[in-house]
Amino acid sequence: MFKGYYYINQIILHVCIGLGVYLFKPISKMFFLIVLGICAFSIIKSPPNRRYIYVLSSCAYIVGSEVFFRMTNGNFLHEASKYLVVVFLFIGMLIGDGINKKSYTYIIYLVFLFPGIIVASSSLNYGTNLRTAIAFNISGPVCLGITALYCYGRKVSIKSLQEILMYALLPIISTTTYLFLYSPTIKDTLSGTQSNFETSGGYGPNQVSTILGLGIFLLAGRLFLQSKALFIKVINIGILVFMAYRAIVTFSRGGVFVAFLIVLVFIITFYFKASSKIRRKIFGSTFILGIGLVLTWSISSASTDGLIDKRYNNEDALGRTKEDITTGRAGLLTNELDEFFKNPFFGVGVGKLKELRFEKEGVNAASHNEMSRIIAEHGIFGFVAFLIILLTPLLLRLRNKKNVYFYSFYLFWFLTINHSSMRIAAPAFIYGLCLLNVYYDKPSLHRKQIIQ
Repeated sequence: MFKGYYYINQIILHVCIGLGVYLFKPISKMFFLIVLGICAFSIIKSPPNRRYIYVLSSCAYIVGSEVFFRMTNGNFLHEASKYLVVVFLFIGMLIGDGINKKSYTYIIYLVFLFPGIIVASSSLNYGTNLRTAIAFNISGPVCLGITALYCYGRKVSIKSLQEILMYALLPIISTTTYLFLYSPTIKDTLSGTQSNFETSGGYGPNQVSTILGLGIFLLAGRLFLQSKALFIKVINIGILVFMAYRAIVTFSRGGVFVAFLIVLVFIITFYFKASSKIRRKIFGSTFILGIGLVLTWSISSASTDGLIDKRYNNEDALGRTKEDITTGRAGLLTNELDEFFKNPFFGVGVGKLKELRFEKEGVNAASHNEMSRIIAEHGIFGFVAFLIILLTPLLLRLRNKKNVYFYSFYLFWFLTINHSSMRIAAPAFIYGLCLLNVYYDKPSLHRKQIIQ
């Protein structure tokens, strides 16, 4: 039987899911409940020696679905996806083989988040919904910590890792399908070079761009590692082009820049790990990918009457250069660092930054930078906590250099939290995958390309 049969069937199914939700949006809530049930059942009933694969695959699917559920009102709580990832990982710990004893640094990281919560309970304004304010800001860091605890040093074959990543990709295909149906004509939605909600399914362009950027990377990984058959290669490059186009026309640059960088890093890493025979194939795949991306940009430029070119040149619709290329992020970063220096020990408390910004500037804007946010809200505890998550994967990498995805995973997390904070679960979960102890079923990646 054709090796890509299951993969192709899943693509068709998830295109149909995107179509179905567009035609009848209440299906999204039904789909959410079905996904929840299937994931929970598969984890509990999974064979013990493969339970970690079911746990991580379920989490990956929830992570890939998060933006889709949010834009279609499918989830019952805004942070539901992060909660579910944490619950699935806890189930995996309790009925599986627990956690690695050497992962204690992440327990310290989680403990260091609690002082900021305690401070918030007394510092947040009267009338602020304490649960919502804390959950919005702490769910991402906690999700990261629990994912890291579960993944640290866990042995996973490259084939299993690719299976896990496939389950993250599939719902992003549904998201892309929904976006094409939601706004098939781009020109009618344009009013300038700012981030565009209409081309983003009526939802936040930053988050849509981020998840599509992740999808682009996952497809690129499949193109180089799992697309032995020409038909599969064509399918993957075709979906990648469609996904890249929708990411570009959100007019949110963060996710697109991150996708470009992590794909480039992946290609370089794979090239230096591969044999001379595989390197020739890498050149061919890179050429095909490059042609596809150039074509995508040309179509994006034409469909936006050149406005996308001005956006990436930091110009407004009239071609005037904008003063702030960071679209206000630099100012937010500066304010958050100022708050840290004013409150260096315990910080201002979880969720308090947003209130302080509104009181001082009248702007109701959440942080875009997780580094400065965790330091400002948690003080010195946040500073140490961030050092733990920044350095631990790099130290672990010194002992296990087999994960060809490592640097791309690490950069996705680091770059995403600097332009989109942890609004979605993706950077937290992908960070955890950096910590896996990847091994190969074949003697070496140099000798044979890994395929599905």
